[in-house]
Order: sequence, then C-alpha cells, then structure tokens
Amino acid sequence: MLQQPLHSHAAITAFGAYVPERILTNADLEQMVETTDEWIFQRTGIKERRIAAEGEFCSDMCFGAVRDLQLRYGVVLEDVDYVLVATTTPETYFPSMAARVQAEFGIASCGAADIQAACAGFVSALQMANGLILSGAYHKILVIGAETLSKATDYADRSTCILFGDGAGAMLVERSEDGAFLASYNSTKGNDGHHLYRSSLAPSIDGVPIQTNGLIVQNGREVYRWAVTTVPKGINALMERNGLSVADIDWFVPHSANMRIVESVCERTGIPLERTLTSMREYGNTSAASIPLAIDLALKEERIKNGDALLLYGFGGGLTESALLLRWTL
Repeated sequence: MLQQPLHSHAAITAFGAYVPERILTNADLEQMVETTDEWIFQRTGIKERRIAAEGEFCSDMCFGAVRDLQLRYGVVLEDVDYVLVATTTPETYFPSMAARVQAEFGIASCGAADIQAACAGFVSALQMANGLILSGAYHKILVIGAETLSKATDYADRSTCILFGDGAGAMLVERSEDGAFLASYNSTKGNDGHHLYRSSLAPSIDGVPIQTNGLIVQNGREVYRWAVTTVPKGINALMERNGLSVADIDWFVPHSANMRIVESVCERTGIPLERTLTSMREYGNTSAASIPLAIDLALKEERIKNGDALLLYGFGGGLTESALLLRWTL
C-alpha cells in the first residue's frame, strides 16, 4: 500500500453503478452468428453482457448509476458544480448526456460536458475533474462513464458483436486536503485511429476509407498488438516517473477489452492477475463504463478496502491511453 500521496487535491466521496436487466449470453450469440461459447470465452474471457432495452439509452444508464450513488451514500447533488460524462454512444450529440443528468437531478447551476475518449474516457474524465478542482474554480464534480454499445454494434459481424455490452458507473469527486489523486499518464497514437472507429460525417480518416453506417468497426489484430505493447510501457513510465513499483499497487483496474490483452499486460509488467479487477466476464466490453463496473463488482465482493491504491488504465479508440493512480477513500 502507498504510504504517502504524491500530491493532494481531490478525493472520491461516493460511487454508483448501473447495468440493464437484459442479459445476452454466449449461448444466445450461438443462435445469431457462427460462434460457440467456448470460442468466445477462450478468446475474450466474456460469458455474458447486459443489453439496453429498445427504449433505453445512454442517458438512462447515467441516471441509473447516479441514483445508485445516491442510494449507497445518501449524498446531496444540488451543489455539484460540474458534470462530466464519458461516452461514445450518446443518444444525442447535443444536448449532451451531462446536460441530461443536470436536468434529471435538478442541479441548480453547474457546468456540463461530454468527453469522447472511447475506452479511455472515464479515466480521462477523472483526470479532468481533478484538474478543475485543482484550479480552485470547482469543488464538487460528478463523473460518469456510460455506454449503450449494443445500439452501435453490427450483430452480423461475429468478430465484434461478441464483445460489447451496456452499463454505467459514477463517481463523486470533491475537494479534499487528504486527496486521492496520486499520479497520471496519457498517450495517444492518432495516426492509427482508423483501426478502431465509429463513423459520423466523413467517409475517411486521414484518407483511409471507412464504413459510414455509424456502427463500431475494429481491426482486432492491430488493436491487440498496440495494446499489449503500449499499455505495459505506459504503466512502467508512470511507475518510474513517480518512484514507484508494481508492489505499491493494491489493485490494477484496466479497461475490460478482453482477457487476453489483460493477461499479456500483467505478464509484461509483473502485476499479478489476482490483483487485477475486470468486468468483462459479466458485462463484456463496455468501453467508458468498464472500469467503474469492475470496481463495482470488487466492492460488492468486499475486495477493495479504504486506503487501497488503485491503478486505473483506460485504452482504446483514438488510439488513446489514460492512466490514473488513486487512493480509494470510501
């Protein structure tokens, strides 16, 4: 366990999570595409995923996670002065999902913005929340990672439809002298962004033609190669810059992309798998929601304790990486 914080500005004071009721199992997918439960699990570590109902959208994921946060901790949200939502699947580009949260919970006066950093989005949002608090202008920020990836998934593409699910997680970040944000790291390789994308208006990325149906497209081989090479380098860089080692980490919480990537990262960094938290088996790849959902599972199992050092590491579309070392304060 880390003995002293590297610097102190903000702490996490409440947490919540939400997943839809519908479960899509590997057996269900066997009826939809040419695949098997064994093939999926061996390659991804995924057994099932949650799927939003027809009339259920990203904002509903956000609302559910925030209501869970309120229920668990009894917190007051009226004085929240900023809402940040990390998502790649908003049901509207504007109004933002953050604005929808402001309206739903009657927050009187606050800033509201969505962050689009794909699977690195939740960690990026936490970094930004800490920076806003450090500026002195803000004191209480609601950070949410939410996705309805099922609504952007091509269920005729067996290489991607086996991966994605829906859900959300939320954290309340507040100014605190006994702060929890200890160290951070970021890296982006934008020239390879065409290997993982969801199109919007343009038919190409830097001259590379792309599909324009608005569904998720992934070059799995290239993304895997990038992740297993760059994520260990990022972890090592964060540790070295701050005079730390993997022994200082109580829990490693990577983006739950697939288990093969996580296992490779652990092998290359020396982080034990038994100190690694994921949510892919139960929920699949939920992009910006995967890290808080992994924390939620661990909290329900009473694995994470107050004072534990957690290394959160998001990586994905962009291609972007965001890491944050924090002390758990709940």
